[in-house]
Amino acid sequence: MSQTNSHAIVIKVSFIAALAGLLFGLDVAYVNGTLGYITKEFNLDVAAQGSVAGYLLAGAAVGALFSGWLSRVFGRKRVLVLSATLFTFSVIFTILSHTFSIFLVARFVTGLAIGIASFVAPLYLSEIAPYKIRGALIAMYQLMITIGIFAMFLSNAALSFTGSWRIMLAVLLIPSLIMLIGTLTLPESPRFMALVGKMDKAREILNKIRSSSDDIELELREIKETSNVKSRGFSLLSKGYFWKVILLGILLQCLQQMSGINAMMYYSGQIFEAAGFTNPAVGTVIVGLVNVLTTLIAIKFVDKLGRKPILYLGLFILVVSCAIIGYIFNIQTGGVTLNSIQQYTLLVFCLLFIFGFAVSLGPIIWIICPEIFPLGGRDLGVTVTTMANWIFNAIIGSYTLVWFKSFGVGETFWMFGLASLLGFILVKFFTPETKDVPLEELELNLEDGIALKNLGKRRV
Repeated sequence: MSQTNSHAIVIKVSFIAALAGLLFGLDVAYVNGTLGYITKEFNLDVAAQGSVAGYLLAGAAVGALFSGWLSRVFGRKRVLVLSATLFTFSVIFTILSHTFSIFLVARFVTGLAIGIASFVAPLYLSEIAPYKIRGALIAMYQLMITIGIFAMFLSNAALSFTGSWRIMLAVLLIPSLIMLIGTLTLPESPRFMALVGKMDKAREILNKIRSSSDDIELELREIKETSNVKSRGFSLLSKGYFWKVILLGILLQCLQQMSGINAMMYYSGQIFEAAGFTNPAVGTVIVGLVNVLTTLIAIKFVDKLGRKPILYLGLFILVVSCAIIGYIFNIQTGGVTLNSIQQYTLLVFCLLFIFGFAVSLGPIIWIICPEIFPLGGRDLGVTVTTMANWIFNAIIGSYTLVWFKSFGVGETFWMFGLASLLGFILVKFFTPETKDVPLEELELNLEDGIALKNLGKRRV
């Protein structure tokens, strides 16, 4: 098969798998623009408002917990189909709910679907992509999240005249059905086939998605070398090297969420309203657009410049942006009404905040986490780290409005900036550069006891 055709097939397959990210983004952004209508219908206080996002995120954490086992037993493809099915029916269930308790149960089930997909989609993408473009294809998942967020912001703004959160939610049925149909056409991961002893099937799949017989034979040899090891799943917990990458993955996911990105994604309307903007929905749509465009930049350069240089850039922007946002809000807290210059300065740094995250922590953490785990423990490792992401995400979603009210918006953003500042230490001293390194070489370096930050050193 020609290189062009094989790459086209890989990109098509990756796009379908990355639709899981689109659904994630759509449902995350749904809260931003509909919370007022939901609050009015169910007469919610501040804590209950936080639960609208919190129950979804708690469900996602539970879904992530079981996703590794599901993926290992049933395969990556079937679990993607399961998540699309769950999502479709839970959205219908939510639209039909007429009490807040039923609404929350439906949100929890939607969270289960998103949590499962957030585990298996990056894992599937990491295992199906050629290593030369692996970063860009995994980043497609994050790109689809940002597209989903932006599309939902636009949809909510366009449908706000209806005053109905149910009509706004019905929009999600279209992409969920597309994903459900699309996932039925996916091939299974060749690495999963090898993991269950079906090397002939692995070869058959590679013949469809790789361009040369030499590439196929080399990849098969590497897959065999790592799939034949005896340590699997929970047995790897007896290995010190496995605990090191587990802890690194958890900390990276913690850093991603504690940067405060989802405080902006869930509650930018409230943030801009607090700053005195008369039409906060416009600012929210601009936030979503910047998020999409910046992620495209990350996809273009992640396999050229590497993971760590882009992480450094993003963390620097996040620290500076949070410092300025916090300072401007503290001016307001002192009893001063923000003038137009201060308001638009705030908007600029909110957009820089989005840029800093979307170019770095957003896509790159999802790229690195599946890369650093050995094949035999990849299900378990990505399960744990994805669950950690959702737990910290749930904390942000549930308590941001409480923090805004108790501590102030400015102090909350300073806390997010401090988290990004600490992120420099994590990236500098513990995070490997994985650009242009086959998964199997990363695994062999890990088993040889090489320091975490040096896992990407190529073997001679």
